[in-house]
Amino acid sequence: MTMCILKGGAVADENVKDILQKSRTVAVVGLSHKEDRDSNRVAVYLREHGYRIIPVNPKYKEVLGQTCYPDLKSVPEHVDVVDIFRNIEAIPAIVDEAIEIKAGAVWMQLKLMHEEAAAKARSAGLEVVMDKCIMVEHRRLCRSK
Repeated sequence: MTMCILKGGAVADENVKDILQKSRTVAVVGLSHKEDRDSNRVAVYLREHGYRIIPVNPKYKEVLGQTCYPDLKSVPEHVDVVDIFRNIEAIPAIVDEAIEIKAGAVWMQLKLMHEEAAAKARSAGLEVVMDKCIMVEHRRLCRSK
């Protein structure tokens, strides 16, 4: 499927749904062990809906009972989606790693947008979603009514 980019860099719903349906492994960059954090709630939700979650955070050895990796380059398996829960300044380096590991997509959570990094990812063949919560989009587009 060709990625349809709408005005303002938004991605069409059918492309978001396609990413969610074809992906199985999600590396959550910035995943916190704290249950009250959005990153933790989203990761738990995704795991409950059949996704393999790979925690990425140099602060921890384990999160949600899974080995936690310090960076994307340390992840020993293919990553379909890199879900970013970090500040905007960290995004370019994370996108560079996502390109290096040949991830399928980069997903910048709500209020996270970095046009330059997004363009670089797209040029490298990765799909990009910005300023959207992967959990909200999954509930909206993929759950049976």
